Amino acid sequence: MHDVKKITLKNGLRALFIPNAKSRTTTVAVLVGVGSDYETRRENGISHFLEHMCFKGTKNRPSPLAISTELDSMGASYNAFTGNEYTSYYAKVEPTKTLQAFDIVSDIYLNSIFKKEELDRERGVIVEEMNMYEDSPQRKIYDLLSEALYKNQPAGRSTLGLKENIRRFTPGDFNDYRKRYYTAPKTVLFFSGNFNVKNAERIVRERFGEVPRALALGRIKTKERQARPSSLVHFKKSDQTHFLIGFRAFSFFDERRYPLYLLSNILGGGMSSRLWTRIREQMGAAYYVYGGEDLYADRGYLVIGAGVNHWKVKQAVKGALEECVKMCEEPVSKEELLKAKNHMIGHISLGLETSNQIGYFYADDEVLNRKITTPEAMMKRIRAVTPREIQRVARAVVKNKGLNLALIGPFKKGSFDGIVRL
Repeated sequence: MHDVKKITLKNGLRALFIPNAKSRTTTVAVLVGVGSDYETRRENGISHFLEHMCFKGTKNRPSPLAISTELDSMGASYNAFTGNEYTSYYAKVEPTKTLQAFDIVSDIYLNSIFKKEELDRERGVIVEEMNMYEDSPQRKIYDLLSEALYKNQPAGRSTLGLKENIRRFTPGDFNDYRKRYYTAPKTVLFFSGNFNVKNAERIVRERFGEVPRALALGRIKTKERQARPSSLVHFKKSDQTHFLIGFRAFSFFDERRYPLYLLSNILGGGMSSRLWTRIREQMGAAYYVYGGEDLYADRGYLVIGAGVNHWKVKQAVKGALEECVKMCEEPVSKEELLKAKNHMIGHISLGLETSNQIGYFYADDEVLNRKITTPEAMMKRIRAVTPREIQRVARAVVKNKGLNLALIGPFKKGSFDGIVRL
C-alpha cells in the first residue's frame, strides 16, 4: 500500500506526493491533460511538437544545451512524451537532487520560450522522427489501425501529426496553444520516491500557485461509425507482414474493463496464451504475437497483433479470429482463468518497482479524471472476475460490425476483404 497525499491549489492545479524512504531514486513529473485528441486537423501534431520545443530553451535556461547539460550533470534519467490524452515531462534522480530536478522540470513547463531558429531546426527533427516510424512497421501499424477505426477525426490521426503542419507552425501557434491548454485545472504534478513531503509541498505551492486558472477547451468527441468488417492495407516491400486486428470496445470508465483485461490476457498475454500457442507454436507462422487492449476516455478497442510469414498471413488472421470466436462460445476454465489472473497481478507488481512507475500509476488516473485506484484494489477486482463475465464481454466486443484489420506488407488493397469476418 502506497501512502499517497494529494493537494489541490487554489487555482485548481493538483499535486500528488508518494513517498518511499527506502527508494534509491525520486521522480518528479508534470502531466498536462492535452494531446492529439484535442487537435483539429490543422493543428494535428502541435501537442507533440510543443513537447519537443519545451526542451529548446526557457527564460532561465535559454538553450537546449543549458537544459540537457544540467540534467546530465545530475545523472538524471529524463524525457517527455505525448499521447492522445495527455503530455508529460519528467526527471528521475538520486534523492539529493530532487529539488534541483523539480526546478528544471517546472522551468520547462512554466517558462519555455519558442525561438524561431530553434523551431526551424526542430522541424527537421520531427520529420525524421516520422520517417523513422514509417520505416518501423511495428510502430506504424498502430497509426494504421487508428485510421481504420476512426478515419478523419482526432482519434484516427497520428500523434506525430501531418508534415504540412510541422512545416507551417509558428512560435505564435505554440504560445496560443500553450495558453489554451497549459492551465492549472489541466495540470497534475507528482513527486514519487525518496523525498521530504513538506519541502515538496512548499515548493509546489511557491512555483505553481500563479499558473492561470482558465478552463481549457474540451476534447473533440470521438464518433463510432461502423456497420461491417473493414481492412486497411499499406503496401510495403518487407521481409515480414505485420497486422493488427481491432475490435471496438468501450472506454476506460467502463467496469467491463476488468474482464476485458483478462480476455486479452488469455488470448495473447504470454508464451502460454491461446494466440501464441496457435500462431507461433502450432503454425510456426510468427516470431511475435500478442493480445491487448487500448482504452481511452471516450472509446477503446481489443487488439491482436503479430509479425507473420508472408505466405501464412491469411492463415494466421483466420486462426486469430477463430480464437476470438471461441471466447464467445465457451467460458474459460477455472484453471486457465486463474493462470491469467496470476499473470496479470504479477505484472502489476513488477510494473511498480521504481519511483517513476509508481508515480505514473497514480498520476495517470488523476490527469484523466478517473477515480484513483490502488494496486491492491485493482488486484482485488481482477481476482473477482468470473468466466461468465469474460464470455459476456467477448460477446459484446467480438462482432463483425466492430472488426477491423490493419496490415503492412507486400499486399494490395482489398487482399484481405474476404477473410476479415467472423
